[in-house]
Amino acid sequence: MNILVTGANGQLGNEMRILAKDSAYNYIFTDVVAPEGVETTILDITDLEAIKAMVKENAVDCIVNCAAYTNVDAAESNEELAEKLNAKAPENLAIAMKEVNGLLVHVSTDYVFGGDPYNTPCKEDQKGTPTGVYGLTKLHGEQNIIATGCKHIIIRTAWLYSEFGKNFVKTMLNLTATKPKLNVVFDQVGTPTYAYDLAVAIVKAIETIETSETAETFFGIYHFSNEGVCSWFDFTKMIAEYSGQTECDIQPCHSDEFPSPVTRPSFSVLDKTKIKETFGIKIPYWTDSLKKCLSNLKQ
Repeated sequence: MNILVTGANGQLGNEMRILAKDSAYNYIFTDVVAPEGVETTILDITDLEAIKAMVKENAVDCIVNCAAYTNVDAAESNEELAEKLNAKAPENLAIAMKEVNGLLVHVSTDYVFGGDPYNTPCKEDQKGTPTGVYGLTKLHGEQNIIATGCKHIIIRTAWLYSEFGKNFVKTMLNLTATKPKLNVVFDQVGTPTYAYDLAVAIVKAIETIETSETAETFFGIYHFSNEGVCSWFDFTKMIAEYSGQTECDIQPCHSDEFPSPVTRPSFSVLDKTKIKETFGIKIPYWTDSLKKCLSNLKQ
């Protein structure tokens, strides 16, 4: 099986690279730039013809789309670019897969929710009510994929972190090591997601579909994050505690103390029942995965 991964230089893409080393599948890793020392094929996913050519030349059976415009604040003033990368590009991938009867695995976000007040975990069929451009363009991406009629799995995730790139864990490791005091919001609640765990779930889903005689029963939208619930404040406290950085005084604060051009979801806990039951996935608790990531970062 030939699997093409987009956004291979990002957090999730790099975790997919790790899993690929022990896989029987043939992976093709693509991105818009090729860093030195890492095998990467250049591919612009806003170019439909380039995608079609890549799929044809490599006999691609499945695309895992890890690419996106993810700067939530900047998206508010770059709506056209966010729409191009988050909505039009996934549609291009879906069209290319539809032509070869292949599978598209697309990663979406908890930011498709947030406009309506709720305090129970979000289910897959819950109406999208994004509060900003990022969430809206990601929702458009989901809708565009479904409209093509291609074989697809859309996985919404939240609070992604890893050993790679810029993320909340690495930022807080730096701040708690260098600041005497830190205020972190406590009124936004969700679940951190270790990108490695998400990558494992994606591979499990692909394997299940490939070996199933009723593959069509698996297509649709799923939710994935680690197990448990916390605020950004709780998350930061655990990052500091597990890394041994206890000198910093971490205090809870309200989100309105950090003005932002976009309102973030105040409760974005995802219900993961569907993905667990469908693919037989056991999801690690968020603190266990955080410890693993921090251990890897130390090494």
